[in-house]
Amino acid sequence: METKITILCENDTSKRAARFCRSEWGFSAFVETEQIKILFDTGHTDLYKHNANALGIDLEQSDFVVLSHHHWDHTSGMLSHEFKEAKKLVLHPQVLDKVSEEKAHIFNRDFEIIASEKSLELASGVFYLGEIPRKMSFEKGEHKGDSMLDDSAIAIKTTKGLIILTGCSHAGICNICEYAKELTGQDLYAVVGGFHLNKKNEALVRKTIEYFKMQNVEHIYPMHCVDFPTLVRFHDEFNTIKYATGDVIRL
Repeated sequence: METKITILCENDTSKRAARFCRSEWGFSAFVETEQIKILFDTGHTDLYKHNANALGIDLEQSDFVVLSHHHWDHTSGMLSHEFKEAKKLVLHPQVLDKVSEEKAHIFNRDFEIIASEKSLELASGVFYLGEIPRKMSFEKGEHKGDSMLDDSAIAIKTTKGLIILTGCSHAGICNICEYAKELTGQDLYAVVGGFHLNKKNEALVRKTIEYFKMQNVEHIYPMHCVDFPTLVRFHDEFNTIKYATGDVIRL
């Protein structure tokens, strides 16, 4: 069973999509398995919709919309959604309190909200992780004084192990991975998305790389909120490829 992740919005545009997709600071991805289709985050404008159209993706086929956390560069695209029916919107309850009144109004008016602190199995083997326990001593699990309890991710069980898709990993990418492993009983196979790592916190970068080496992860795709020097570090350590808007990851 193949899992297909199409990057609808990322800070850069991929070479393959440069003629018909555009990029902005933010993140959005469309996840497809044999069982389910998920729109994961929406960037900060309507760009994700234009890119979906250019890539031949019908967002109306989404079974769920999942928001990784409340930040503008992951949720503001919701202001211009064009869903004809009330999609199931999965998020942590704090997202509703942290977003603007305008967003909260649209969420409540146009969507069937599923607000959960606990993990949810959206389809067989496909999980919204809910609130992430902070267990790694080297990860703060916060952002600018905000405990970011609303920060979450998706985990997908496969025959080769777990696929993790994250928005910004404010909860800590290693915390997210550890909880997903505990929840599903599987080891890591692929980790995709924003890891929120930068050169300013060299110790965190080093310990995260050490963690992934210990986990023997086959595929690592850092993007969005990972700065260039750290992307280079990941490339040197794991031969990673930086994926961007318009790219398709098949696992």
